[in-house]
Amino acid sequence: MTAQTRILELRAELDQHNYRYYVLDEPSVPDAEYDRLFRELQALEAEHPELVTPDSPTQRVGGAALSAFTQVRHEVPMLSLGNAFEENDLREFDRRVVEGLDLPTGDLFGAGVAVDYSCEPKLDGLAVSLLYRDGLLVQGATRGDGTTGEDISVNVRTIRNVPLKLQGKGWPAVLEVRGEVFMSKEGFERLNAAQAEIGGKTFANPRNAAAGSLRQLDSKITASRPLEFCCYGVGQVSEAIADTHIGTLEKLKGWGMPISRELRHAAGIKECLDYYRDIGERRNALPYEIDGVVFKVNSLASQRELGFRAREPRWAIAHKFPAMEELTEVLDVEFQVGRTGAVTPVARLKPVKVAGVTVANATLHNMDEVARLGVMIGDTVIIRRAGDVIPQVMQVVTERRPADARAVHIPTQCPVCGSQVERTQLVKRSKGKETVSEGAVYRCVGRLACRAQLKQAIIHYVSRRAMDIEGLGEKSVEQLVDEGLIASPADLYRLKFEDIVDLEGFAEVSSNKLLAAIADSKRPSLARFIYALGIPDVGEETAKVLARSLGSLQRVMVALPQVLTYLPDIGLEVAHEIHNFFEDEHNRSVIAQLLENGLQLQEEGELAAEFAASTTLAGLIAKLDIPSVGPTGAEKLVAKLQSLERIIAADGIDLRQALAAKQADAVREFFLVESNQALARSVEAQLREFGMHWESEKKVAQGLPLAGQTWVLTGSLERMSRDVAKDKLESLGAKVAGSVSAKTHCVVAGPGAGSKLAKATELGLRVLDEDAFVAFLSEQGIAV
Repeated sequence: MTAQTRILELRAELDQHNYRYYVLDEPSVPDAEYDRLFRELQALEAEHPELVTPDSPTQRVGGAALSAFTQVRHEVPMLSLGNAFEENDLREFDRRVVEGLDLPTGDLFGAGVAVDYSCEPKLDGLAVSLLYRDGLLVQGATRGDGTTGEDISVNVRTIRNVPLKLQGKGWPAVLEVRGEVFMSKEGFERLNAAQAEIGGKTFANPRNAAAGSLRQLDSKITASRPLEFCCYGVGQVSEAIADTHIGTLEKLKGWGMPISRELRHAAGIKECLDYYRDIGERRNALPYEIDGVVFKVNSLASQRELGFRAREPRWAIAHKFPAMEELTEVLDVEFQVGRTGAVTPVARLKPVKVAGVTVANATLHNMDEVARLGVMIGDTVIIRRAGDVIPQVMQVVTERRPADARAVHIPTQCPVCGSQVERTQLVKRSKGKETVSEGAVYRCVGRLACRAQLKQAIIHYVSRRAMDIEGLGEKSVEQLVDEGLIASPADLYRLKFEDIVDLEGFAEVSSNKLLAAIADSKRPSLARFIYALGIPDVGEETAKVLARSLGSLQRVMVALPQVLTYLPDIGLEVAHEIHNFFEDEHNRSVIAQLLENGLQLQEEGELAAEFAASTTLAGLIAKLDIPSVGPTGAEKLVAKLQSLERIIAADGIDLRQALAAKQADAVREFFLVESNQALARSVEAQLREFGMHWESEKKVAQGLPLAGQTWVLTGSLERMSRDVAKDKLESLGAKVAGSVSAKTHCVVAGPGAGSKLAKATELGLRVLDEDAFVAFLSEQGIAV
């Protein structure tokens, strides 16, 4: 087979894979196979540069930077759309369409004719035009002012789902495709994280990121950005394609053009409104940003009959969602104190309506974020609210800054208790060394003497996912603290009827209910109790790992950081947080009081079988982080000296028989320090005490059916809550994750599933609906 033949085969195969992946959403090969074929094509084209053509899948990497964009005149103007903001606006649009087409309207004797509309989400990106001649992409242009745009041909060629050559056959000789270039939410987050890591510019939202990426003079930058294209129509064509708008898009899809998966047909304005409400409810679950819905008269003949106004078609309208971003003023910046003492800046804003909700406060996260934004009191800012996400300040409009704007300063004393406010220190531990740097968070040092921290700690303790004490909301907790009735979680179990019955919001019935709920909380699972304690960086999953692995509160409380790191997903920093929490005398006192007041922890038992005799001496040596000694060096050391005591006592000669001189010297110097000897001995002693030591008795682990599998829940479930579904999966040994990846074993998708289901489909993962999931649980003997 000649190189030319193989190149043509590879291009055809890669084009087909791109079509199946980006357009049909039915990938036929794993990414690794695609990459292998792509690399083979690259190698062949490098050997035979004379065979490289512009439509090759390899020609998406970008070329030399341009000095400026040239202008492109649109043969058919790219007009904007009229907007509908209220339901009545859309009904008025429909009335104009019906009258413009001279269709019968409804009256007392019957309904009128319902107009057929196409419905598709209005992507929040940048409108572009792609011109194909004889099936080959020859030009890309921005919308510009609708008449003249910028030539971005080199840049659009780098977008992976833009076909350089059309698929199939039957396309017109001249075909101008129009659509939106956008960036998915996930791609936007990846881009901003990468930009922040290198100290580059971060973007306020996906639309800005897409626009900025597409209009780069250096197309190599564009090629590195996660841009996508979605077709929504055509401009100039040399021959008719179909009779309807939806038919046109389906034809384009057959030729390799990605179209919206949410494209729908609606018979009449009522179905349009139903679509608007439905996609509005699913908006936050979609993998991309949308700012409304576009409705178009589906019949192309009717479109021609309706024609255009000066700047917009009469046959299409954009029904916008309430704005997710708005401008407002920063009236002040106040500081809140959280459960762990973190002092957080909060912007007090001139009230403004965002996404249908009046917003008067927005988070500023921390002082590093205040500095990054450059926000000052008095500034005009862009704020954003998406779904249930706390409103946040996205950008400062510096040109509107008033002369009397004031800088934001962190208080030196806690605004609640007056204690000192200190900047946190970040301790990075590696190879026996600790590197200390300043953290982004400031903390009040008052701990539970600070009412704010006390209140937040108790609110966390009683919350649904923790001890689940019904009837103790934030206001009730604040009242109990303010009245001096509780000063720690343990005091909840000392409350009496007469203490609370006369408090505001309480009466005889509610007081008895609260006391009953407190009593009912005395038998928590070990995992719930660990989570309820509010250990820094220990969420529900880590609490479950601690409980399941170590099996008892006593083991968790005394576990050394080096021992904790043997457990799954617990790194050294979190291990130190756990150890330090239980080393604190006040925390140990509160736990003792809780147990004295009748708490009986459930699901305590032995060390998990998989951790019995699971460690090695070489692993222990490696965990001591001796400079220059990694796992391989530790193995060599143990092979020669056999025991920890012999390693500690070994002189340079013994050590150099096992290791290189530099490593041997490092081990000798490490163990000459008595505290290092003590640490190594205490770790070994604890491993023996827990039953994890290599000489301990090995237990047979009873394998759970889903052990080692990762599942994801998405959408709403009707027969059970997602929390219940999660508990059932975890009882079978599965890990329930919050995001979908190639390592996900199965996705359970209920109604309203969005981006996670889309990604699972892209990756070809197993997906169960609720009925199939319930059937699966029944097969495993789990009652629903």
